[in-house]
Amino acid sequence: MGELAPCSARRVPSPVCAEFGSLFRYKFDPRWRCGIRDDPYLLCLHRMAGYPCIANNRLCIKKVTRRHTGVSEFGTWKMLKSGASSPTYITTLCTLCLNRASAGKMLTMKTSLWLLLATILWQWCPIGSTELDWWQKTVIYQIYPRSFQDSDGDGVGDLRGIIHRADYVRSVGVGSIWLSPIFKSPMVDFGYDITDYKAIDPLFGTMDDFQELLQVYHELGIKVLLDLVPNHTSDEHPWFQKSVAGIDPYTDYYVWVEAKKGANGTREPPSNWLSTFSGSAWTWNEKRGKYYLHQYQVKQPDLDYRNPKVLDEILDVIRFWLDKGVDGFRVDTAWTFVEDNRWLDEPRSNKSGVPLDDVDSLVHIYTQDQWGSYEVAFAFRALLDEYTRKTNSTKFLTTEAHTSIFFNNLWYGNATVPGSHFPFNFLFLSDVNQSSTAADWAHVINEYYDALPEGAWPNWVIGNHDTHRPATRFGRVFLDCLHFIQFLLPGTCITYNGDEFAMEDTYVRWSETLDPQAKGAGIDRFEEKSRDPERSPLQWNSSTSAGFSTNRTTWLPVNPEYYSFNEAAQSGQTKSHLSVYKSLIPLKLLPVVQEGVLQVWAHGEVLVITRAGREQVEFLTLANIGDFETTVDLYALLPAAKWRVYASSLNCEHLEGDVIYDGALRLRPKAGAVLTNESAAGPGGYLRG
Repeated sequence: MGELAPCSARRVPSPVCAEFGSLFRYKFDPRWRCGIRDDPYLLCLHRMAGYPCIANNRLCIKKVTRRHTGVSEFGTWKMLKSGASSPTYITTLCTLCLNRASAGKMLTMKTSLWLLLATILWQWCPIGSTELDWWQKTVIYQIYPRSFQDSDGDGVGDLRGIIHRADYVRSVGVGSIWLSPIFKSPMVDFGYDITDYKAIDPLFGTMDDFQELLQVYHELGIKVLLDLVPNHTSDEHPWFQKSVAGIDPYTDYYVWVEAKKGANGTREPPSNWLSTFSGSAWTWNEKRGKYYLHQYQVKQPDLDYRNPKVLDEILDVIRFWLDKGVDGFRVDTAWTFVEDNRWLDEPRSNKSGVPLDDVDSLVHIYTQDQWGSYEVAFAFRALLDEYTRKTNSTKFLTTEAHTSIFFNNLWYGNATVPGSHFPFNFLFLSDVNQSSTAADWAHVINEYYDALPEGAWPNWVIGNHDTHRPATRFGRVFLDCLHFIQFLLPGTCITYNGDEFAMEDTYVRWSETLDPQAKGAGIDRFEEKSRDPERSPLQWNSSTSAGFSTNRTTWLPVNPEYYSFNEAAQSGQTKSHLSVYKSLIPLKLLPVVQEGVLQVWAHGEVLVITRAGREQVEFLTLANIGDFETTVDLYALLPAAKWRVYASSLNCEHLEGDVIYDGALRLRPKAGAVLTNESAAGPGGYLRG
């Protein structure tokens, strides 16, 4: 991709665009067919319309919308940055002008000219003109194999169990599955401690089973992603055994550091770094005569990516599975790939109530978010892009990093050196909870979109195998609303198996705890650290062990409410959490949801999300975050619109298909609804069925 063509080649008269020539020297991505910042013509129109603010290479739409509407809204969602066409911008400015007119304010001649030009441009570049890739339109469905389905009665889920449930996965409507680790492992950390990256652990099945799984899901049109764990291996991996023995070329495959001498000559670890599983991140190896680093469990030594041979090894692993036909990877704990090799002590966080041996007692300025970690991911992406060109089908990469928005966004890379297709967005796991207000939710959402880099595609995660289930964190009564929020926001949705039908955590007492992170915390703090509750077996039906296994004893306890709360029971109901979830899947295929204008704000304790298409808002989502019943006056919120209920939460008194004739939407506490605008979408709106 070269520099932007001269103005005359872009249909812009030289005298008009010469004034702004210095602003146009950006890389041009042809996929951004009508990106404002890359189109001098539209940028000139932007100036003519009276919106001159361009700061930090970003259009300041947020300030503009606040000035004209008086509400905290996001305007264009920065769609210019994620591949959306200019009509998104046109729609927003037209809407703002109309709002200004309806408020009795005079339109300037420049603004009037803008409306005329926008009308002409509209037919030239309609919303939805850019075809999105499969990973942008699908839901990524995480399967935790140990807990999904047991096919052989040993109490542990396996690959044949996942094959058995393929029809269910298809019926839900998701377009891709992500399998947590299935590689050969001693299972100290349940698959995240690997001894052979190119072998299936016998607990899960065989390579033939995996190939059959791949074939079955591909025939159903479902992509298959694997969980890549390149930060560390098991200490039983042959690489580590040879590294301990000093056998080349494995000698420096891991992070080995000399001991530090204490004041009285005693041997001390190189630094005060702490393991995520509590205690020092350094362990002395007598045979090697050095400390090795393990940012996680002591049996999970960190690989040393400063050794180029290590990167070559992992790239070879990626090639192996791509040659098998997998469609991409989720990369585990990417933000800890590389550490500062000065081995300096990290400062104390001084967090209240956190023990000094807990990883949260330090500020991780030397062990996380180092630039070398990003370079590793860039190398992964380069290889995947080779296979994308070879197969003519995108090979997808996503990364896990529990870090700030700033550091998380660096995983995207840039147009020249791309990184992750998107790094997982964990803000709904970390920044909101049951105490959050509607204003809190709006702030978190807007802050995320405001910070997105140019060309970046967003995503929203509400649950995974490392975090308590959303039905537990927010209450099952709020889960439908949470899905409304997740699905009506721009970007890819990620769903953890069981969340689609509102499974809750299972309490696992200390004597049954298996999670090494919980065990490391000890009996007094294991409940705070344990990940076992969200990993309990799926509740399929009311039979033995919830239909997960024929064995009465499973690897983790089944939730005791399985006899009444399970997938089969919900599938048999006219309306259930599962049916509500399924109804949202088709929305991700609509251009207005994919790339329409987004506005998010708090209306009292109601979170409001609107998605606008060509002329007006087509979808309106409202979620009562508060603890009291409320009534929303839709006519006051969005004048001259006729709304029909597309989807409603189980605790909402309005049902699918209801027309809100009086404009009064009544919402019980934690209730919500997705409304469709009949005048925008035609008779019946986007009503399903």
